[in-house]
Amino acid sequence: MTHIVVFGSTNMDLVAYVAKAPQRGETVNGREFRTIPGGKGANQAVAAARAGGTVSMIGAVGTDDFGARLRTALDESGVGTGLLRTAKGPSGTAHIVVDDEGGNAIVVVPGANGTVTALTPGDEALIAGADCLLLQLEVPLEGVLAAAQAARRHGVRTVLTPAPAQPLPAALLAATDLLVPNEHEAAALTGITDPYKAADALLERVPEVVITLGSAGSVHAARGAGKITVPARQVTAVDSTGAGDTFVGALSVALGEGRPMPEALAWASAAAALSVQRPGASAAMPYRAEIDELAARAG
Repeated sequence: MTHIVVFGSTNMDLVAYVAKAPQRGETVNGREFRTIPGGKGANQAVAAARAGGTVSMIGAVGTDDFGARLRTALDESGVGTGLLRTAKGPSGTAHIVVDDEGGNAIVVVPGANGTVTALTPGDEALIAGADCLLLQLEVPLEGVLAAAQAARRHGVRTVLTPAPAQPLPAALLAATDLLVPNEHEAAALTGITDPYKAADALLERVPEVVITLGSAGSVHAARGAGKITVPARQVTAVDSTGAGDTFVGALSVALGEGRPMPEALAWASAAAALSVQRPGASAAMPYRAEIDELAARAG
């Protein structure tokens, strides 16, 4: 089994389901409210574990009730939490509105995630023993950079999801092997709205890129190679929250198992397609047998 370490965020998702998201100054009635363990880091960890990886989580939860629930949710998903810190104060939260088309709008309040500014004892050794390090940007950049550079020192592949989108320091890009933005994040990083041209621009900064395109699939580009486009499975979306994290978690497992990139992308696409057909983020993430079944059925 491939060993994946995730350095990133844990949040409690506070999700309101509505027919149509409110505009500024507008109040609308919702039909349901849920609290669901999430955070981009924890989501990717759960996705990778359910897809068949051996997964460890580095990050922080708070001393509130949410913190205990977040740790328990990771443990129950088979994610190692021995180096998941507890920081005094509230856990991170994500306030999410999901509409009837499966679209979402999200406000993240960092809480304990804001304390993850550096590696602590044991973190580098854990990273050094991994096949892959997954990174996102819901914890401070200095912490993300420290983890990426630790991976680089030990020859561990780094996969960075640049979300929430923000300018990336050259040192972090230099320590990134695979960048996985969605099309909006790619545009924010490059100023280019065409994802294929944006991929070319990103290859000037990192050696390999996968841009996710929602219902249009994904495109892969690498220096010295042609582009690979993989279509998305055509499904009816219920909730797209966490679909990108599902994709990255499954992709990291497939690549860690040595699958060729086209096969890895198709398998990750099947995982994401399953996740959007269910409500919630981590709660909606599929297990390996489900992904294998859909991938095989899709050809």
